[in-house]
Amino acid sequence: MLVLLPPSEGKAAGETGPTLDLGSLSLPGLNAVREAVLEELVGLCAADETKAQEVLGLSQGLKGEIAKNAGLRTAGTRPAGEIYTGVLYDALGLASLDARARRLAEESLLVFSGLWGAVRIGDRIPSYRCSMGVKLPALGALGAYWRAPMAEVLPAAAGEGLVLDLRSAAYATAWKPKGEVAGRTATVRVLQSKIVDGVEKRSVVSHFNKATKGRLVRDLLTAGLRPKDPAELVAALRELGYAVEAEASAKGGKAWGLDVIVTEL
Repeated sequence: MLVLLPPSEGKAAGETGPTLDLGSLSLPGLNAVREAVLEELVGLCAADETKAQEVLGLSQGLKGEIAKNAGLRTAGTRPAGEIYTGVLYDALGLASLDARARRLAEESLLVFSGLWGAVRIGDRIPSYRCSMGVKLPALGALGAYWRAPMAEVLPAAAGEGLVLDLRSAAYATAWKPKGEVAGRTATVRVLQSKIVDGVEKRSVVSHFNKATKGRLVRDLLTAGLRPKDPAELVAALRELGYAVEAEASAKGGKAWGLDVIVTEL
């Protein structure tokens, strides 16, 4: 099982850990592109604060992120699972997983990033600010820039089992599973169900979409479940108490769509 996650905009500080070693990161086939993005991002933030603020889409209150980016090569690092924070990661609660669940998390979770492409939760990275929606002056839009190297590296990382895609739209642009891999990929949408005047109404949730996805992954990990394909995932989630509706692909080469229905947020 491979679980694709978005990063968080807010991140914990790297503090006093060792400095970045690109060679230590998972998916080494991405390292040349990581170096190229890192080089331009650091150079931009060190040379022109005004331009960097514009390119990164930062408010005045977030201008401190520019200096952080300028110092990425000498900043302290922490495991990515500690760097990423926010609603999804709070619900996932990596720090409180037992040893078995933690091992499964380290094997199966892959966090997408505008700067690193994708990292596993044990990879040591510094705190940074660079979303997949950023368009760097020389390299261009990062979602498009990552597409070719991701297409070369990610199919092997996906192995032969389920790919559970929980990424937001911006991060999904960097890699779209194709062919046989797509056929064992499941995307998840969270819908809230309400009864209004005796009729069920469903709506897409945003903030609680992230929380539900975090809880869903945590429940799979703590139960030690490794679904092999979308059909097994549906069965596993229902066993865990989730209300799930699945739309299987009518033809090969297309991901399954899963709706998780919640009545309380």
